[in-house]
Amino acid sequence: MDDVYLTREGYEKLSKDLDYLKITRRKEISKAIGEARLLGDLSENAEYDAAKDAQALNEKRISDLEDKLSRSRIIEDEDISSDEVRIGAKVRLKDLEFLDEFEYILVSEEEADYDQGKISVSSPVGKALIGHKAGDKVKVQAPAKTLKYKIIEISR
Repeated sequence: MDDVYLTREGYEKLSKDLDYLKITRRKEISKAIGEARLLGDLSENAEYDAAKDAQALNEKRISDLEDKLSRSRIIEDEDISSDEVRIGAKVRLKDLEFLDEFEYILVSEEEADYDQGKISVSSPVGKALIGHKAGDKVKVQAPAKTLKYKIIEISR
C-alpha cells in the first residue's frame, strides 16, 4: 500500500468525517434499522433493506477512511522545495491560447476540490505539471484538445 499525502487541513477533515460516520451516522442508521424492524416481516420490508444498505455503505466508508488515515503522511510546506511543482504546491499558470491566468493547489485525490482551486496530482493537469519549474511550458492532453500552459510562479 502506498502512502497517502495530505495537508494538515485535509487530514483533520478526513478525521472529522470518520468521527461523524462512527458516532453520529452509525446511531442514525441503527435507529432506522430498529424502526424498520417494528414494521413487521423483514423479508418484504423495503425500509429495513434500505437501512441495512445504508449501514453497509457507512461501514465501507469508515473502513476506507481508517485505511487512508493509517497510511497518511502530513505534507508540511516548509519541507517541500518551491523550485519545482510537487504535491502541496500553489501553481500560477497562464493559458497560452486565451492568455488567462489562474492558480491551482496540487493535492492528493482525497483533498481535490475544484471549487476551491485544489486539483489532484493524478488529474491530467496535475500529472502534466509535476516536476516542472517556473517558466516551463507544459501541454495537457484533455479529452477534447491539448491545452498549453506556462508556469508563471510556484509557491507554498
